[in-house]
Amino acid sequence: MLLQRTLTALVLAPLVILIILLSSNAVFAVIVSAAFLAALWEWSQLSGLKSQPWRIGLLLLATCVFAWLWWARATALTPLLLAAGVAWWLLACLWLRHFAFAAAPTRENLALKLLAGGFVIVPTWVAFTSIHAHQPHGHWWTLLALVIVWASDIGAYFSGRTFGKRKLAPQISPGKTWAGAYGAMVAGVLVALIGSWLLDVRGVPLIAIGLLAAVTVAVSIVGDLIESLMKRHAQVKDSGSIFPGHGGLMDRLDSVFAALPVFAAGLLLLHI
Repeated sequence: MLLQRTLTALVLAPLVILIILLSSNAVFAVIVSAAFLAALWEWSQLSGLKSQPWRIGLLLLATCVFAWLWWARATALTPLLLAAGVAWWLLACLWLRHFAFAAAPTRENLALKLLAGGFVIVPTWVAFTSIHAHQPHGHWWTLLALVIVWASDIGAYFSGRTFGKRKLAPQISPGKTWAGAYGAMVAGVLVALIGSWLLDVRGVPLIAIGLLAAVTVAVSIVGDLIESLMKRHAQVKDSGSIFPGHGGLMDRLDSVFAALPVFAAGLLLLHI
């Protein structure tokens, strides 16, 4: 499984890097929209929405929302939606403490999970496109945000395998350990500091970036756990099967959905 995951990552990572660095903001927004629509399709299935016409209708609605957000970009709506995304992930921590909440397959719980999907996906779309459009170095800051998440995932995997004993959330994700979380934190913060230094950030702002990276990594773990909780409720192993060894798009983007709004909001507050 590790070999399969590694080979898939070696194919996908260069493609993602090229898209981030070479695309215009408009092209990047279209590509992100397509990926997020595919992730929303998986989220709707995990939520318990079985009707394909309703799921297609949900994608059409999301497409209209993305188009409207593109029209309203660079307005006061951007920080508002980023704040909503940050607030959602803080609220999600409470959900993790009450594992059985919304687990029953009722219409009310379906509606609640679909609403949660909106708070997962929409602020991240805003975060991605706003960081990418930022001047100077917006493309590189976007890449750095993703590399922080990638590095934290790698750090968590190897640290957890080597030192992991105490479980982080055994009911939700038995494989995750506190050692893995510490490894994720060290790797993510280290990458953030190196990347920010290469982007000419020095002194106090560099320290602030390190603190922001620590918060970003912590929230990315929450994102991973929330998706694991959704899969537990749905009684499935993966959100999909599009990537060999990795599962679906939600399996690959769960940490990103949580990390990006926090990182984008932090950059905005730090005026970087």
